[in-house]
Amino acid sequence: MTWFRNHRPQLRLALRITVAGLLAYVLCPLFGLAQSYPAVLTAVIVMQASVGASLKAMMDRFLGSLGGALWAVGALLALQHFNQFSTGVVLAVALVPLAILAAFKPAYRTAPTTAVILLLTTSSVAGPFASAIQRMLGIGVGSVAALVVTLLIVPARTHGAFAEKAGRAVSTMSELASILLKGLSETGNPDTIQRLHDDIRKTIGQAEALADEVQRERATYLAPAPDPLPMCRALRRLRNDLAMVGRIMSEPFPDSIRSALSDVTTATGSAIVRFLESSSKAITRQQHAPSLDPCEMEIARFASTLTELRRRGLLRELPDETVGQVFGLAFTIEQLHQNLKELVDRTNDLASGHITKLEAMQSGRR
Repeated sequence: MTWFRNHRPQLRLALRITVAGLLAYVLCPLFGLAQSYPAVLTAVIVMQASVGASLKAMMDRFLGSLGGALWAVGALLALQHFNQFSTGVVLAVALVPLAILAAFKPAYRTAPTTAVILLLTTSSVAGPFASAIQRMLGIGVGSVAALVVTLLIVPARTHGAFAEKAGRAVSTMSELASILLKGLSETGNPDTIQRLHDDIRKTIGQAEALADEVQRERATYLAPAPDPLPMCRALRRLRNDLAMVGRIMSEPFPDSIRSALSDVTTATGSAIVRFLESSSKAITRQQHAPSLDPCEMEIARFASTLTELRRRGLLRELPDETVGQVFGLAFTIEQLHQNLKELVDRTNDLASGHITKLEAMQSGRR
């Protein structure tokens, strides 16, 4: 039973692929299709783990197949001799531009396949138009079968996967912040810091890829979900803020500044880390954001401490490079503060969208 629980997403996908293939096979006679394999293959190929991914695969396959079919029919009509030599010429004429198109536009990678199938299976009796129409009908039937199964058989929306990736990115940011903002006496291990930066960049990239699928679901009104792009922008800005903090903290501060700012910097960093950890859980669970008040109190105390140092004239005694380092840290923490407020708004957007989706599901059951 444990194995089944751990592999539930894979088993759901396997179930949907099987049902989609069987449904396409059953539908083929109803549409008068002489061959069922284009429909069944399409249903199996385009079925993905989420609704948004399935929609993209359907559109890519349909458009690619349509382009390949039209080009193949045009080539056949231009060279209407059906001996072996001229068929090879037509095949070359059709494949060269379609292969180039597929190389530059991966969405059209099915175009060469469709052209080859039509060119090598078209008979002089049926003709190119009839073969092309039969194949496109088969692809259409397979796409419809996959869409029906995607929406009705244990559907998986991309919104939840996006929230999980966004939450993981924020969780890794909290780990990085705990190293960078320990105070002014520790610089952290460079290899660990670089690894965390790489993990954050990779996870944000994965979240942005999922955001495209969420956008596709929203555009087709298949899932009531908030716009994921503002959350992606908030994650990138926070990542840039932490990169700035890392650059500033990479150089040791003089003892005079370290003794004055170390404690307040450590307290501010701890508050930011706690907020990021709580935000990570809230984003993953699609709940409302935690309160930013404790974090803002520490940031305000950091700013007031720096103001007091300026009032007492202690910064005038420091080299220009150190003064720039201190004010660079103050500016970056304030910028981080503004982007943390944006993260609160984006987290609440995700939570509101999740609540709306639950209400829609409950209304549908009634």
